[in-house]
Amino acid sequence: MYLFYVYKRKIENLFIFPFILIGRLLFSFKGKETDYDTFFFFPFYHTGGAEKVHALITQATGGASSIIYFTRKSYDKNFYADFVKSGCTIKNISKYTDNKFLYFLNLIYRGYITGAINSQKRLPLIFNGQCNFAYKISPWVKRKIPQVELIHSFNTFSWIRIPFLPFISQTVMISRVRIEDHLKQYKKLGVPERYKSKIKFIVNGIRLPATAKEKALTNTLKVLYVGRGTEEKRVHLIAQMAQRSAQKRLPVEFLFMGDVQDAISPALQSYCTLLGHHTDPSKIDEIYQQAHIIIITSTTEGFPLAIEEGMSRGCAVIATPVGDIPIHVKHNENGFLFSSVLNEALIVDEGVSFISLLAEEKTLLLQTGERNRKYAYENFSIETFNDRYQQLFNKLRSKQF
Repeated sequence: MYLFYVYKRKIENLFIFPFILIGRLLFSFKGKETDYDTFFFFPFYHTGGAEKVHALITQATGGASSIIYFTRKSYDKNFYADFVKSGCTIKNISKYTDNKFLYFLNLIYRGYITGAINSQKRLPLIFNGQCNFAYKISPWVKRKIPQVELIHSFNTFSWIRIPFLPFISQTVMISRVRIEDHLKQYKKLGVPERYKSKIKFIVNGIRLPATAKEKALTNTLKVLYVGRGTEEKRVHLIAQMAQRSAQKRLPVEFLFMGDVQDAISPALQSYCTLLGHHTDPSKIDEIYQQAHIIIITSTTEGFPLAIEEGMSRGCAVIATPVGDIPIHVKHNENGFLFSSVLNEALIVDEGVSFISLLAEEKTLLLQTGERNRKYAYENFSIETFNDRYQQLFNKLRSKQF
């Protein structure tokens, strides 16, 4: 099956080759661009956990000698400023690469961009943050140029990337569970053994609070969801918990930080406090500090930044046992894990039960939060995250892989 993917890619490249030549010619007519040490490729800069991680990576490894390409149309500009902080040159080429009616422009741009990459005086490095365009250009890049990919979970990119494995120098994954999922996929497809050793684990990092503030206990327990309102997040389940909690007269307030209004039916919104999206770090920290519980009801995850951020502020965790969440969150120790991922009715029942217990057992709530705070400071520092990516980039530049 793996060879089928490879042969299919080779056949497609025969038809794409004329467009690559056109792109190369256009680049040669335009003249040499600035030399860059690193070429970053990301689909979006809009709100999302993956986008936040991508911005942190550019801040750790980018700078004036690096360039970022965005290849898909973003829904908002909420994280754009975080990429600007990296000091990298930024180019949004989505009007050429994300137009299905002018798809030939995407093909031509593959030749244009790889012409720029291959003409660099110094050996550059390519970083692909789950970007389809970056996979498509990988065969047209000089083989001596290292290419790094980042995979956040087991998702559509887990299949998109298969035909391009020969061009990937290093694969970074943020979840040990998802690494095992990919190794099972490799075995099933007959992927050569040599590609297994190219997978490297780097857990996401966050900027930890400078000082550990004691969690304030109030009459009302605050349950916080942070993130998007996309289908896999199942925000509606949390809204149902809010309704059920109100009906049971539990002293609980449900807070939602992010663009989730469209994911919650109007009939349930009166039970929810919608905070909207925030970009001010001090305001985000204030919201986390006020919260007592961080909640996740996703069908799939790698390991959410929201859990790291909540744990670092002394929050208990209630979550579905997906991705690496069970590695960091132990049921009845530093939080609670739902017994099912798919049974939504059971998730709502258990969620209300867990919240009710923590609302009643304040000592348990404080103890759980303090365990999480200590764990976060020991495992999720941005300094360790930065160092691991810097070491990886330096190693690849020296061709020691």
